[in-house]
Amino acid sequence: MTFRKITGRNLTAIGATAIVVLLAGCSSAPAPGSSSSSAKPSGEITVYNGQHESLTQAWADEFTKESSVKVILRNGEDPELGNQLVQEASASPADVFLTENSPAISLVERAKLLAPIDAATLAQVPAGYRPKSGDWTGIAARSTVFVYNPAMLSAAQLPTSLLDLANPSWKGKWAASPSGADFQAIVSALLELKGKAATESWLSAMKQNFVAYKGNSTVMKAVNAGEIPSGVIYHYYWFGDQAGTGENSKNTKMMYFKNADPGAFVSVSGGGVLKTSKNPVAAQAFLKFITAKQGQLILQTGNSFEYPVASDVAANPALVPLTELNAPSIDPSTLNSTTVTDLMTRAGII
Repeated sequence: MTFRKITGRNLTAIGATAIVVLLAGCSSAPAPGSSSSSAKPSGEITVYNGQHESLTQAWADEFTKESSVKVILRNGEDPELGNQLVQEASASPADVFLTENSPAISLVERAKLLAPIDAATLAQVPAGYRPKSGDWTGIAARSTVFVYNPAMLSAAQLPTSLLDLANPSWKGKWAASPSGADFQAIVSALLELKGKAATESWLSAMKQNFVAYKGNSTVMKAVNAGEIPSGVIYHYYWFGDQAGTGENSKNTKMMYFKNADPGAFVSVSGGGVLKTSKNPVAAQAFLKFITAKQGQLILQTGNSFEYPVASDVAANPALVPLTELNAPSIDPSTLNSTTVTDLMTRAGII
């Protein structure tokens, strides 16, 4: 065996080569919150989807068309999927979590199960539509509205605040769907804005005054049919029906509370990547696609009638612009589903 003497010059060259290799290895893994957009997505991802199935399917189809990444959707309700992710923890097969409202994804964030969102994705979403933590991002939004039957309530009789519905004069005159994540998100906003004591008092009065229905669309149908004068729902149920036959909304009108009232709450739909994702590059790319112009245009032109929140994409022309709703300012990550369901349970509402 022949040994070669290593000179000082050779040693320097070896050291320099080692440093280059080491730096190259370090650069392949982006720092938390940095962009991994330079890595090409491939393979498949599993999305736990609490959003509208048709909307997420449209996003998934277009993303697959562009990237060849297969998207497997597991559809369910916000609270159900959020709690499932917490129970599964590191054993979850999920790569991405999408919600209709923010409390469910905040639950997962508080369990420290989410990875930081790429900086390039966060840059597409205004700060008001994502949490300060950067662990998830807004992907869409929906506005609270008061739907009413003008044959049963005149404009002069309408409430000026969501809080007015606690007055005894509203007994038997308004409806809601308290078991759903939509209404619970509205109560979450009330809790954040007015505090626990005020929320408990309002829920106690609500128990006496409201009529419970299963689902926002059922509330709207009941108001339309004259079963009850009014209800609290999200805006897109009304616009969706109007875009179709209008048979379940033709006898109704909507009122926006505005004035930064709890009833003017705009709920942010969330999207996050799980820390345990087996394909984080594709998962991050999917969220970037959703919040990019192409993904938000799918939202704008589709039939969900939710609000785009990213990449300067305007709302569907039929909707009142977000900037005109005068919604209260709330960090979406502060909305707490667990406390709210506890309060609503104690009040006998759910």
